[in-house]
Amino acid sequence: HPDVAGISFTGSQSVGHGVLTGAAKRQARVQLEMGGKNPLIVLDDADIERAVMVALDGSYFATGQRCTASSRLIVTDGIHDKFVAALAEKVAALRVGNALDPNTQIGPAVSEAQMETSYKYIQIAREDGGRLVTGGDRPQLDTPGWYVQPTLIADTSPSMRINTEEVFGPVASTIRVKDYEEALHVANDTEFGLAAGIVTTSLKHARDFQRRARAGMTMVNLPTAGVDYHVPFGGTKSSSYGAREQGFAAFEFYTQTKTAYSWS
Repeated sequence: HPDVAGISFTGSQSVGHGVLTGAAKRQARVQLEMGGKNPLIVLDDADIERAVMVALDGSYFATGQRCTASSRLIVTDGIHDKFVAALAEKVAALRVGNALDPNTQIGPAVSEAQMETSYKYIQIAREDGGRLVTGGDRPQLDTPGWYVQPTLIADTSPSMRINTEEVFGPVASTIRVKDYEEALHVANDTEFGLAAGIVTTSLKHARDFQRRARAGMTMVNLPTAGVDYHVPFGGTKSSSYGAREQGFAAFEFYTQTKTAYSWS
């Protein structure tokens, strides 16, 4: 509409591209946040309990319906099996149920279509060779709802669809790598670039990751899905376009600077 001077959009890539095309025709301001396929690297030197809790929070809470959720768990060989076993135990124990029940940890998906999307990608991952560690079932509960059993899939490769396409549900996959350099390469090898995390006790690797990770936000020993509203929010590559959301960046986006001269 000609009266719209700018638009801030959060959603899918396909809709975002349409918004951008429409805004460009009128030279309207636009900022887009269009999802992610966020990696969490777990190195051999990580505190295993911390790593499991970071992955559990980042991948599954809010039913995995966060654009910053950790969906690709990239784990070095020395800790991989131990990490998968420990995380699977926690995932299997998550309580799925009515979102209004205070004992519920995983509520329903936002829609039936989103529920079916999660199960579709679980099936695709299995057909592509992924190993279903836990989850994948359809919960039968007293309270009606679009429930998805939290699911962990291991033995996946970076090129599988489960690791390249956004699921937006309580589904995470693990990728085994030999060392930090391979882990960083796999983390960056995606069209998305919203959030990225690492769990390590090495200050060297933590600082290097913050510098070289191709993402708009990086987390060290913290869930990728935890952000603060007073700092800029946004990503790189296909995840974002235009100015950052939140914090001082939001003031800049919603402000038109006017320079005025006068003489008297």
